[in-house]
Amino acid sequence: MSAGGVTPSGSSRHARLDPFALPIRFTTADTATDTRLRDVELGRDRVVLRRTVSGMRMAMALPLDHFLGVTLNVVPPGDNDDGAVAIVLSHRDPALSVPLYIADDGTEAIAEWQLWAKVLGLPLLIADPDGVLREPFPRLGSVRVGAPQLRRRRCGPVKRRRASILMRRKPGRMPARPRVIKDEREIIARS
Repeated sequence: MSAGGVTPSGSSRHARLDPFALPIRFTTADTATDTRLRDVELGRDRVVLRRTVSGMRMAMALPLDHFLGVTLNVVPPGDNDDGAVAIVLSHRDPALSVPLYIADDGTEAIAEWQLWAKVLGLPLLIADPDGVLREPFPRLGSVRVGAPQLRRRRCGPVKRRRASILMRRKPGRMPARPRVIKDEREIIARS
């Protein structure tokens, strides 16, 4: 994968695309084409794939809604290469999936995975070793579901309207034998 023919800056940098620089044009490997390469144009709302198959040039424009999500894929080590971590924009047809990030180690992979999913507005997916895609967190629509947290009374919106001193005061109580004062004159200030 090369981003517009420019090699990444720095020594031993991995193939990485910038999600904040959309739209992006880049070339990636494709074993089904004549030239073993395909051109990809990735925007915020669509992906355009250009390739040549059996001498016939074609371009496919796919909206982002047709993609399943952004997948974290662990590539096992082979005979000639070490293992890798890949972030892929996954489609139902594996030939239409687009690699976004490939690295030898996974130190930055999780951050890239979450960043691409947030920028593209697609769900996070994990590829199991057998190739099945699953979601790492339970969701309801686009809202992530988690364990409910207890409400903290001191941080709620009602805190600004009520004084917290009222919660600490105890109500007054009448003594068992109240003190009664009688036969005394009451002094009232009158002008």
